[in-house]
Amino acid sequence: MPDLRLPALDPATVAERRGSGYPEPFRSRMGERVKRRLGDACGLTHFGVNLVTLGPGGQSALRHWHTKEDEFVYVLEGEVVLLTDEGEQTLRAGDCAGYPGGRGNGHHFINRSDAPARYLEIGNRDPDDAPFYPDDDLAWADDAQGGRYTHKDGTPY
Repeated sequence: MPDLRLPALDPATVAERRGSGYPEPFRSRMGERVKRRLGDACGLTHFGVNLVTLGPGGQSALRHWHTKEDEFVYVLEGEVVLLTDEGEQTLRAGDCAGYPGGRGNGHHFINRSDAPARYLEIGNRDPDDAPFYPDDDLAWADDAQGGRYTHKDGTPY
């Protein structure tokens, strides 16, 4: 296969990001989660595209919602359980889900199967966006260092 040059690329050549930026006790709940930031690798600045592999027992994120950012997920392989305010549903390869910003409907995926699942996650990059975590004592605080996680009362982790 010939070497690809931007604007094309082979996703396997994009560095893997493992784990989570959440503080403990939340970080370890994500399990085996690997992201390849395809949008960044292509130089995109208005929206992000991540290729995510979620191992058995892994979570995509804490259940959350965004004030401004729209998110879209397309399942490529395997299956994941989508949890929202309305309950649970299983998504399999070929299924997708979209989360409009500002709706206040917390969501995330859990891989309850015995095999890895892969999906694309796509979201706009609104600088005024803020995430909310309805089930956990976690908040995002913008500050001079670019932002950090705190408890909901503002105390640091």
